[in-house]
Amino acid sequence: MMKHALGLGGSYIYRIVWVFFVLVTSVRSQDAEVMNILKDMINAPISFQWTDPDICKWKHIVCDSTKHVTSIQIGNQNLQGSLPKELEKLTRLESFECQSNSLAGSFPYLSKSLRKLRIRGNMFNFIPNDFFKGMSNLQDVRIDDNPFPQWQVPESLKDCVSLRTFSAQNVGFIGTIPDFFGSDGPFPGLVYLALSGNYLEGALPASLSGSPIENLLVNGQHSNFKLNGTIAVLQNMTSLKQVWVNGNSFTGPIPDLSHHDQLVDLNLRDNQLTGVVPPSLTSLQSLKVVNLTNNFLQGPPPMFRDGVQVDNIIDRRRNQFCTNMLGQPCNALVNVLLSIVETLGYPLEFAKNWQGNDPCANKWIGIVCYNENISVINFQNMGLTGTISPSFVKLQSVTKLLIANNGLTGTIPIELTSMPLLKELDASNNQLYGKVPSFRKDVVLKLNGNPDIGNDKPISPSTSSSSNNINSERNTEKIVGVVVGIIILLGLVVLLVVKFKKKLKHRGKVQNPTTIVVHPRHYENGSPAMTSITSGGEGNIATLISPMRNTYQVEVGNMLISIKVLREVTNNFSENNILGKGGFGIVYKGELQDGTKIAVKRMQLGLVDEKGLSEFMSEIAVLTKVRHKHLVALLGYCLEENERLLVFEYMPQGALSVHLFNWKREGLKPLEWKPRLGIALDVARGVEYLHGLTQQIFIHRDLKPSNILLGDDMRAKVSDFGLVRHAPDGKTSVQTRLAGTFGYMAPEYAATGRLTTKVDVYSFGVILMEMITGRKALDNNLPEEDVLLAAWFRRMLQNKDSFLTMIDPTIEVDEETLHSISIVAELAGHCCARDPCQRPDMSYVVNVLSPLIEVWRPTDQPEVDDIYGINFDVTLPEALKRWQAFEGRNSLDLTYSDSSMHPSGNNTNSNI
Repeated sequence: MMKHALGLGGSYIYRIVWVFFVLVTSVRSQDAEVMNILKDMINAPISFQWTDPDICKWKHIVCDSTKHVTSIQIGNQNLQGSLPKELEKLTRLESFECQSNSLAGSFPYLSKSLRKLRIRGNMFNFIPNDFFKGMSNLQDVRIDDNPFPQWQVPESLKDCVSLRTFSAQNVGFIGTIPDFFGSDGPFPGLVYLALSGNYLEGALPASLSGSPIENLLVNGQHSNFKLNGTIAVLQNMTSLKQVWVNGNSFTGPIPDLSHHDQLVDLNLRDNQLTGVVPPSLTSLQSLKVVNLTNNFLQGPPPMFRDGVQVDNIIDRRRNQFCTNMLGQPCNALVNVLLSIVETLGYPLEFAKNWQGNDPCANKWIGIVCYNENISVINFQNMGLTGTISPSFVKLQSVTKLLIANNGLTGTIPIELTSMPLLKELDASNNQLYGKVPSFRKDVVLKLNGNPDIGNDKPISPSTSSSSNNINSERNTEKIVGVVVGIIILLGLVVLLVVKFKKKLKHRGKVQNPTTIVVHPRHYENGSPAMTSITSGGEGNIATLISPMRNTYQVEVGNMLISIKVLREVTNNFSENNILGKGGFGIVYKGELQDGTKIAVKRMQLGLVDEKGLSEFMSEIAVLTKVRHKHLVALLGYCLEENERLLVFEYMPQGALSVHLFNWKREGLKPLEWKPRLGIALDVARGVEYLHGLTQQIFIHRDLKPSNILLGDDMRAKVSDFGLVRHAPDGKTSVQTRLAGTFGYMAPEYAATGRLTTKVDVYSFGVILMEMITGRKALDNNLPEEDVLLAAWFRRMLQNKDSFLTMIDPTIEVDEETLHSISIVAELAGHCCARDPCQRPDMSYVVNVLSPLIEVWRPTDQPEVDDIYGINFDVTLPEALKRWQAFEGRNSLDLTYSDSSMHPSGNNTNSNI
């Protein structure tokens, strides 16, 4: 019986072992099958030696003791193709690395046993939102630089409780940074978080406070999607070693970093940070690299320890330090005012307008002076929050302290009672509370609109109710003011339109949507002829249909001008009226009956093929959408008979190219450096508008001096928009046919046809080089190695001894000019970097050039009549503005932007 029992037991065990063996063999076979599919789909090269029947002997593959695949390491192998969905069947896979290849398509699900995922630098265009679900072992994730469509940081990531590294730069993330990355989230071991180059917006999550993160990289969010708010949360992230938050819209001061004894690399540049650089940062022993440029930082320029690599924080761009000497203290008045606004969070409005080291001489906003002493503080209606600073007491000469109509909280400091000359304190309509200190009897106190004044602490809900009522009243007043302003502007626009219509003597009005049909049978002499117009409905959109059945939609409004009118104003296109000629046709000067000059661009009849028609309609389409004072304005166009004509504002000084290269032939004087600098800034602002300040992104594609036109005041406008391309929403680059001018064309665009805004930045850099050197972008008369200006310029820039020799000899060079030229030369080099990612945005270019333009100021300050700053020698509007500033009644704005009055658009003149 015992033997029989043992026999039965042995048989049972044998069956179990056999089943286990079959399952293992089956799984091994499955792994081999999956790996062979992978081999075929990525076209594995011979060097992989993926030929052995035993996949565990393949290069770049690691198996465990049971012959299951645990690791695939095929990064940096120039692979193409896609990945099979069968990879999910590798149930023991712990590491998958395929970084820096050209693999494309959807990224498949992988095993829940995964620990390491590295797929950066490929062309994957999709990853499932629930990809990370159940991956509790995953520690290292690097998915950077893949063209995923816009998506949010996936919720399924919360399952990765072992996560230590999450790097997802340039992967199309939108929305805000999730709270779950913080100290209370599911990742107690997260030390590396990189979300740069996405489309994230909003604030840094407060949950990051106290987190163990050592490397935080959220820099360079794209386009109008920028992170904002303050960076105060960094103060409590004491494990930080590297912080990159540059290229966003963060505001407020740099927090106290005195407890960050591991911080090595801090990049805060290209934000809107304000306030004084704290001593806790300058004295930080661990710090090796710090970048602060292009903010609105205030106070003395900081001096860091020897050995700390610091960017050039005082020579250029936007910081508002009081002096240009590192470590040099500020004027005592400056220090007091900065301590006052510290409790208000260093508001951006003050930082933008408080320049220099003398608040009185430089007329700081909110500050009224008498005899070089501050007599009035007027911070009313400025949206301020925070508390009232006791430091006001240090301003012994102040007679009026006006801080009404803000959101100030806290109590009124007792120190204010010691201000010897104070006559009035107006703190009405805030959220103050507490006992009112005893002021002298002659001090007028205005504290109405603070419902909790006199109470020891704020009382809810009455406080909130009262403040809401006050805010509601203020909002109503603001809305009424805005509506009135809009009505006034609309009235002005209507008057301008009526005036312009009279000038051009329009024969008819186009009020309905219009379809302009061009039939193939009327494609005469290579030029399409318009044979019929149909309209209906409401609106002002015209559609031109070409012989190839391509359509072009434009807003017509009242911009259609008859050929009869244009023949009259150009004297029937007389040769005497020719301004310039180009491959497109001829530009004529025209003159209206009232003497107003215009420029008429007439396409040659034989050249209006599909390409020419496309460029013609592109100009109309772009210039009816964009308006800016540094873009030449389109005034109208004509599509009658076989004619294709565009009408622009007249630019009397012609093209920049004439003033740079042909000034002798035209009998002109060479341009000095300051006019060149002003022209460069004008062009930069125009292109900046095209790239990011419109509702859409436009890429010019043909920036060059002949497409930059000058007015009598030598202010510049960008012209010739026939090659402009619109970047579709959500895309930063487009594929297009090659167009432009050699010498100005970015190398990556010439090689691939891939178009980004950085193509325009490259062209602008070449223009800067031309302005500095007086040389053309392409000069075939020079030795072969010097033909291309950009390449020659880079070589010369590297040699300090040759720098002076490359400056245009017509420029008078003094010490100030040389300093300015050196800054622009460096900027030009950056703009023409071979790698487009290394080129700055045009907004950065504007910020570099702006401080180099000299701002005019009177040599002598006008004498004031009395303590209130009234000067009876100034004009009435100016006196009114000063009186309003003193009284705090500054709701009326007597200024307006040029751009609000000029429907600018595009081209004109001699080289359009």
